[in-house]
Amino acid sequence: MEHPKLIACHECDVLFRKPPRLGGLVARCTRCGAGLKGTHRVGLPLEGICALTIAALITFCIAQAFPVIALETNGIASQTTLLGAVQALWAGHMRLVAIMVLGSSVLFPLIELLAFLYVLVAVRMGRRPPHFNQMLRLIQFVRPWGMIEVFMLGVLITIVKMVSIAQVIPGTGLFAFGALTVMLAVIAAFDPGMLWEVCDEMKIRRPAGIPRSSVNDRRIGEGRASSLREVAATGHVTARHAGLVACHTCGLIQTAIAHQPHQHCSRCNSLLHERRPDSVTRTLSLLVAAALIYVPANLLPIMRASSLGRAEDDTILGGVAYFWTSGDWPLAVVIFVASVLVPMLKLATLALLTLTARRGSDWQPHERARLYRIVERVGRWSMLDVFVVALTVALVHFGSFAFITAGPGALAFGAVVILTMLASHQFDPRLIWDNVRCQQQQLHDIESDQVRSSVASIN
Repeated sequence: MEHPKLIACHECDVLFRKPPRLGGLVARCTRCGAGLKGTHRVGLPLEGICALTIAALITFCIAQAFPVIALETNGIASQTTLLGAVQALWAGHMRLVAIMVLGSSVLFPLIELLAFLYVLVAVRMGRRPPHFNQMLRLIQFVRPWGMIEVFMLGVLITIVKMVSIAQVIPGTGLFAFGALTVMLAVIAAFDPGMLWEVCDEMKIRRPAGIPRSSVNDRRIGEGRASSLREVAATGHVTARHAGLVACHTCGLIQTAIAHQPHQHCSRCNSLLHERRPDSVTRTLSLLVAAALIYVPANLLPIMRASSLGRAEDDTILGGVAYFWTSGDWPLAVVIFVASVLVPMLKLATLALLTLTARRGSDWQPHERARLYRIVERVGRWSMLDVFVVALTVALVHFGSFAFITAGPGALAFGAVVILTMLASHQFDPRLIWDNVRCQQQQLHDIESDQVRSSVASIN
């Protein structure tokens, strides 16, 4: 049975009555502080989001078609587009790095915009388009991997780096990418899970009403139902305790069917699971692989420069030292934080979260939950150096006078970024709270049938 009036926190699994949507306000979990998915709609209406998506798609095409920056020195000129940077990496036999740049800055943002526009136009017209579920799942899958804003910062760092060796001329693509970054930030504020709710409100998928509760649930006395409702509010009743399961894709709360390991969501057809299968094992495996690659990523050259027959290798720490000694200490700090400090802290933080979850620890759950959110938000910015390498390789090719090629450190560093992002996605944050006791009520002392009755009374 579905429970359309309930919502579960995706980080700690606590059940709530679904709050009303109030413009751009965000509903947050009272237990862990996470924003509740499926309740927040950006201030713009669907018409505004649809128009902004069309504008972003047009701007995306302009940004890809025109040069981002151009260099001119000693009468020799060089310019590049984003696709030109990818082609330069491919020609330099750094094909895996080229695929990373192509996917994160071209393919994934384009797929998100096209899929989003396909769904929005149909929903705005009052109908549910074909393959609606697949399109929304695709949007949710590719959204974390689109890194236009990181690429934009990489362009700015490349400009500062190139000023010392040539005249830098901003191109049309640079301004288009700047505008696109702002548009995508507004679009990213819209939770695509809201579109399932919009379709439900239009009664497209389920025109018939959904029964509120079973016969036995309706026989609960008013006094007992009221007291159990208070327990549910103060004792942090989770979906697992209530025998329910929340869909990780669309957020719909449904009754968990015992002894059925492959239960699917009745709304979006995603596979349901109380906790992500083998979350700790998979996260640890990815962390070990990332930690092993992290050492060569910092020791191997990320770029190889050749000028007048003289070759020079450049590592990540060498680039930090270059900007520091050149007086551009703000950029040195940015690169050090994004390329050295952030990956190291991600490894340490995820290791802490995984080991405490493996031991079933209830130590400082709020602090661990905040650390997890920080890791999720800042992990993508470590791709900064990879974008700088791609642009530099494409720009600096002045014949025999000077040219730059990508080094093996670029591949190792890109692998570290991807592995740590995969590790953070595999970790299930609900494991942080599974062994935390409520201060106001001990949930394990409540009878399972009482918990189910309280949830029925809420619904």
